[in-house]
Order: sequence, then structure tokens, then C-alpha cells
Amino acid sequence: MKYAQLGSTGVFVSRVSLGAMTFGGRGDQVWSVVGALDATQSDRLVGLALDHGVNLIDTADIYASGESEEILGQVLGARRENVLLATKMTARAGAGPNDAGQSRLHIMRSLENSLRRLRTDHIDLYQIHNYDPLTPFEESLSALDDAVRQGKVRYVGASNLTAWQTMKSLGVSERRGFARFASLQSYYSLAGRDIEREVLPVVRDQNLGLLVWSPLAGGLLTGKFGRDGARDGAARRVSSEFPPVDLERAYDVVDVLRKVADRHDTGVSRVALAWVLAQPGVTSAIVGARRPDQLAENLAAVELELTGEDLAELGAASAPPPEYPGWIQADLSYRYPRTA
Repeated sequence: MKYAQLGSTGVFVSRVSLGAMTFGGRGDQVWSVVGALDATQSDRLVGLALDHGVNLIDTADIYASGESEEILGQVLGARRENVLLATKMTARAGAGPNDAGQSRLHIMRSLENSLRRLRTDHIDLYQIHNYDPLTPFEESLSALDDAVRQGKVRYVGASNLTAWQTMKSLGVSERRGFARFASLQSYYSLAGRDIEREVLPVVRDQNLGLLVWSPLAGGLLTGKFGRDGARDGAARRVSSEFPPVDLERAYDVVDVLRKVADRHDTGVSRVALAWVLAQPGVTSAIVGARRPDQLAENLAAVELELTGEDLAELGAASAPPPEYPGWIQADLSYRYPRTA
């Protein structure tokens, strides 16, 4: 395994980390589609990940209505100290009017519930799961800062924020002396490069860690899918079109992925993950799996070094169309003296 510094912290995390979204199947039917793994199956994946040097495991209070956290806490046991444990809060966790969002009330309740389910006295990376338009950052960040000062949280992070929301939160933390977001968790893949326009530049400029979720676009970039349809009827993408992608463009990318994979005598998913890991600013790619062989294939991506030719071909096939003002700011001819 290889490791990278998490933003401006002194902590190092594995370049590939384990996502526990497939653990548990309680609640909405979506979780039976995602994975619905029991404790025995989850324990097998956790053990395999740790044996390969993974030291970051990510979950959320909403995954399988809390069952993901429960299973993870159960199977970690004495291995807890070998893991940087990350979880998230924000999404609705109950029927009450205050069972969602990022109010001080909900943050404190969610944190205590996650600590209980995870069977631990602290969370290494506690993240807001989305933007809350109703709660000011001042309130949310104050509550998160208190959790850090109490020793219940080591670092705080965010997920799914825009560039301006990220910068606003960092400004509030700087002005008020609150714990600063150490990382941002964002969707990024060869089928979805939207964060390159605004979010990724902020991550790099502000020295944040970037944890990538769904680097295989919900299984679309595993090689199981193409214009001829799914090659694996059990694949999650068959019944859940998440994250949303432009399928025609994605199939063009899959064609190039197969070409590059053949060149390296390896699998399509390994190439797709290696591309994400090769992008400047990316700290770790979060991978989930239902089976040990899937996880082993994904973990091996850290050893695959793509060539300049590989990166150029994959970049050309997946490049997002330019948007304003990006396309006009890319023209720097006005900035340099004209030659005679």
C-alpha cells in the first residue's frame, strides 16, 4: 500500500480506502441493492483491506439506517486502533423535525449515536455529508469544534460541497478559530470530472485532503458495462443509475479503458482507479465491494503506474466540455507581451 498526507494534517492515509456502504441492509430497499452484507461478510472485507495496508475506513450514519456503523463497530473489535475511522452525518436519521441537518442539536445527537454504534470513544474524521442551506456554518462549525475539543473527534471534514461553500466554511473557521475542515469528500471518476472546474482547484489551493467516492461511477467503469448492456446481472448499476452520468460519453471512456487495460494485461476497474489516483490533489479513493475478489482487484490499483500515453488517451476520451468562465480564463494570451 502507498500512503498520502491528509491535507495539512500530519496524518497519512492509504491511497485506497475502504467504504462500508455495502455493510448492512436495514431500512430502505436501496441498501439491499447496494450490498446488504452481514457481519461475517463484512469482517472478511475488513480483514482483507487491513492485510493490504488500508488504514482508512469510511461509513455514514445513514448507511442502512445505521446498520453499517453497527456492523463496522462489531467487526473492528481490537483492530480499532489500527484504523482511521471516518463517518458522516447530515441526512435524515429519523422522523422528527430535528432529525436532519447540521444544527448543533442534530450534530451532537448524531455524534453520540455514531460513537455508540461504532463502539468507540472517538471518531478520527467526522464529516458533514452535504450542504445544509438552513443552518449557518457558524453554528455547525462551532458544534464540530466543541466535539474536537472534547476529544470525541480528531479531525472534521465535509462531503459534497461546492467550491464557494468550501471556501466560506474555511473563512468562518479562520475568523472564529474553529477546527478547520481537513478534507473534502467528492465524487470523481473518468465518467464524472465536474470537480475539476471549481472544487479541485480549491482543494489544491487550500491544501485539503480529497477523498474520492464512487471512483468507478457506481460500477459503470468496472468493465461489466458497455453499449451492449450489463455483463453481470448482479451489478448494482443495473438497478440504480447512481451517480448520474452521460452514458454515451461513459461508453467511449470504457472503450479506451479496455484498450489501456489490455496494454497492461490488467482489469478495467484497476485502470479506472489508477487514473483517479494519478490526478493531482487526490489523497485517497474510497472503494466498496461485495466480494473479496472485487476488493482485491481494486486494492491492486495502487500498484498500477499509467504511462503518459495512457493518461492522454483516457483524458481525451473523458474530458468534460468547457464551461464559462473557464474557457475564457484558459486563454492567457492577453497576459503575455506580444512578440515582434
